[in-house]
Formats: sequence, C-alpha cells, structure tokens
Amino acid sequence: MRPKLPWRVWLAAGGCVFAHDPDQPAQAGKSLWLPEVSPATLILEPAPPGFKVTSAGAPDRLGALLTDHQDVDGREWVISDGSGELHLRMRATGIAIHPAILLPADGTYALRLEVALRFMKRLHGRSTQLLPPVLRIRPPQRRLLIQLLHAADVARAGGGPREVASLVLKDKRASLPSIEWKDAAIRKQAERLIRRATMLVDRDYLKILHGS
Repeated sequence: MRPKLPWRVWLAAGGCVFAHDPDQPAQAGKSLWLPEVSPATLILEPAPPGFKVTSAGAPDRLGALLTDHQDVDGREWVISDGSGELHLRMRATGIAIHPAILLPADGTYALRLEVALRFMKRLHGRSTQLLPPVLRIRPPQRRLLIQLLHAADVARAGGGPREVASLVLKDKRASLPSIEWKDAAIRKQAERLIRRATMLVDRDYLKILHGS
C-alpha cells in the first residue's frame, strides 16, 4: 500500500506538504545565497580613505528592489532589472555611500568580474543589463526548475512516480491500472523527473548559480 500524501498538513510546520506552496507564485519569496557559491552576489566593503568613489545611492537607481534583508552578517539587497537578480551583500553600515567591491580570486572570478563591471557601469549612468547572459534564467528554464522543485517536494513527502505524474505533470495516465502503469511512458517520464529533481536539490543547483 502506498501511503496517502497529506495535502495541507506539513510534518513540521507551515500548513503545506511542499517546502514552497505550489499555489503561490515562485516570485513570492527570494533566496539569499552564500556569496561564495553565487557569482551574481557582489560583496561590498568600505572603500579605503582618499578614494573618490560613486555612491550606490538608493537601490532603485539600479533596478527594482525585490528584497532588503538585514542579519548579523550585514545587509543584502536583491535587485532586478529584467535580466535577472543581482545580489549586493554589504557587511557594514554606510557601504552604499562609499562602496568598494571585494573580488575573491576563486574559480568564478571571471564571472564575478563581469558582474562587477556591469554594476559599475550602471552606477556611472551607462545602460547595461546587470547580469551577463550566462547567469540569466530564461523563461523555459525557469518553468522547468519550478517543475523539478515541485517533483522534489512530492518525492520527499513520500510520493512516487504516480504522485509526480498526477500532481506535477498533471497527466491523467497516473490513474492507470498497475499492469498498464508498469510499462507506461508517463511512469518513465515521472521517474526521470524525480532523478533530475533529486540531483538538483542535492548539488546541481550550484551549477545553475555558476551559469553552467
């Protein structure tokens, strides 16, 4: 017997079986990534004394402010200009007035440098998109990612291919009798979706953040 999936009962809290309520738009909440895993996150530090730097000013100077988050590590703005989401991580007060960009020499330095150059061009009034093409998520990719996250939620709540076929793929063949379901193409499609979803939430999301 396959356990019946709870619909509006979450084992811990939240009142929903999914980590993100599928009835709510994905844009309702914004993820804040560790700067070390996200080349689209610029780390701003106070500029050394004596430098005549351009103030970042208000975030709406760069685009639409989606998130203004404050925690023990500092403040983070998430700004969108239609090309994607730029994250500005400020680790002290007043940085927006006198900013310098910290550029770690890691494996993504080239991407970080391109994001930094685009940011500086916008500060100086030049027209350019905040994110380079490789870091932009196109609408078809966004739809697939939402589908994969939905499948991951179903699987982690105890669902299998039938539940994924029904709840995620919205396919009527999910109710086929067992003997027909065994060789059904939709079952194989649902199984592939679960495998991809598991890989995405375990590690592959890092590749997406790096534009690969």
